Amino acid sequence: MATINPYINFNGTTEEVFNFYRSVFGGEFLAVNRFNEMHSEDELGPGEGERIMHISLPIGGGSILMGSDTIEMMGKSAAGNNFSLSLAPDSKEEATRLFDGLSAGGQVTVPLDQAPWGAYFGMFVDKYGINWMVNYENR
Repeated sequence: MATINPYINFNGTTEEVFNFYRSVFGGEFLAVNRFNEMHSEDELGPGEGERIMHISLPIGGGSILMGSDTIEMMGKSAAGNNFSLSLAPDSKEEATRLFDGLSAGGQVTVPLDQAPWGAYFGMFVDKYGINWMVNYENR
């Protein structure tokens, strides 16, 4: 069965925020990826390459707090719309089932497909206005 983790977005302060969270929860980051690792500089605005594209911090009980900065092409985040629920399904079939079921009547923002980091990934806003991510890591 899929696990679910919070995924929060910030407008350029993710590194500062997650260093604070790490000081409280302890532990080490599982991943810290910057936009310039996945996008060319001509796709990014000034200073956006060094922003955090993905960061993850285990916080206990199997939960992982994840986050990223927004960049201009993503729009600004604000309190209330700056989070997603991130599903980590156990199979590609489960990823498809959950994505199709939860996105029904909502708006798909990133179709479910192979992502540059190798996962089967997609994003949507459900019909109740909740942001979701589905990320199946074929391990």
